Amino acid sequence: MRYSLAVVFGALVAACGLLPEEYDETRGWSAEKLYSEAKDRLNNGVYEEAIKYYEKLEARYPYGRYAQQAQLEIAYAYYKDKEPAQAVAAAERFIKLHPNHPSVDYAYYLRGLANFNDSLGILGHVSGQDLTERDPKAAREAFESFKELATRFPDSRYLSDAIARMNYLVNALAAHEIHVARYYLKRGAYVAAANRAQFALNAYPRAPANEEGLVVLVRAYDALGLNDLRNDAERVLLKNFPDSAYVKGDLHKSGSWWQIWNW
Repeated sequence: MRYSLAVVFGALVAACGLLPEEYDETRGWSAEKLYSEAKDRLNNGVYEEAIKYYEKLEARYPYGRYAQQAQLEIAYAYYKDKEPAQAVAAAERFIKLHPNHPSVDYAYYLRGLANFNDSLGILGHVSGQDLTERDPKAAREAFESFKELATRFPDSRYLSDAIARMNYLVNALAAHEIHVARYYLKRGAYVAAANRAQFALNAYPRAPANEEGLVVLVRAYDALGLNDLRNDAERVLLKNFPDSAYVKGDLHKSGSWWQIWNW
């Protein structure tokens, strides 16, 4: 019986060796054919298949213009397929391999876009989610990518859009910092609130959220009994935001406006 089982097992193993290899329709395709098929799928929104063909192209034909273009377009395919981490990695790889490529500015732009879209879910106001729990890392990295694009390629066709996104990111990042500062203020962590508001004011000096940041400073310093710092913050607030809703109409009331204002 043991002998019979051994014979059967050996026969099965031998038969496996005779099975045909997995069918690959791309076998024998030229670099041009692989690129054309990948591009077609990219244009039609079939991103996973496009990525597969770009990977095959680079593996089989690692040199030449088709391989270089595949390295760039695979980053775009990942971006469109909502895979920001892979898109960033692919864009950074292209930048490292081809720092002088005519389209390297697009790689910087694409790296920024991937992080920018990733940051929208972090900085957007999602109902029921506490902004203090969100990590603005992707937003900061998006800003740095767009900033590098603007610095290195001032004539890039992507510059105007990058600048518009940078402006949005500055405002969003400042608002995030002020939200966290307000969170600390409400919980009586006055030193932490003042430090966070001061950081936002220094890092994002022209952001609209700075009006509220100065209010946080005034209230935090007042709670800490730091009168000189409180008065300085109030002067800056009134000078830069003379029509501030936080203080307008409340200066004539008894007491101080920062003691009666509630968010």
